[in-house]
Amino acid sequence: MVNVTKILYPTDFSDPSACALLYAAEMAKKFNAELIMLHVLLDESQMVSFYLPQLTVKNLSKDMEDGAKAKMEEFIEETNALEGIEYSTAMVKGIADDEIIKFANEKNVDMIVLGTHGRTGLEHVIFGSTAEKVVRSASCPVLTVHCPNSD
Repeated sequence: MVNVTKILYPTDFSDPSACALLYAAEMAKKFNAELIMLHVLLDESQMVSFYLPQLTVKNLSKDMEDGAKAKMEEFIEETNALEGIEYSTAMVKGIADDEIIKFANEKNVDMIVLGTHGRTGLEHVIFGSTAEKVVRSASCPVLTVHCPNSD
């Protein structure tokens, strides 16, 4: 029997991500698993710091972190999906797919559930897909959720 005790749900607070939360929550209920909600922030090295004084970039980073914390709280409040589920939240800085994989490994999660954005054409060729990169690199099963209205 498959033993799932920890599920990682990375979110960027988008509509596809909100749709994936329904699946992550349902999986957590079915397996009586802990759900870890993760948001990855850009770190200072990914910001265009050579155009801005360092102090401004630091303030921007702090503002982004505060905004993400508020958005996470709002995101949780807007859903009834988490009722009766043991969950926690976390934020890290870095490149989304790298940080998701790293976090999953460090926390020994049994499954990752994340939304897709359905990038197509040139955007997909240039940027790829966070979900695709996570699927290719994760050491645990990954459920990707594509919501019909997310294109």
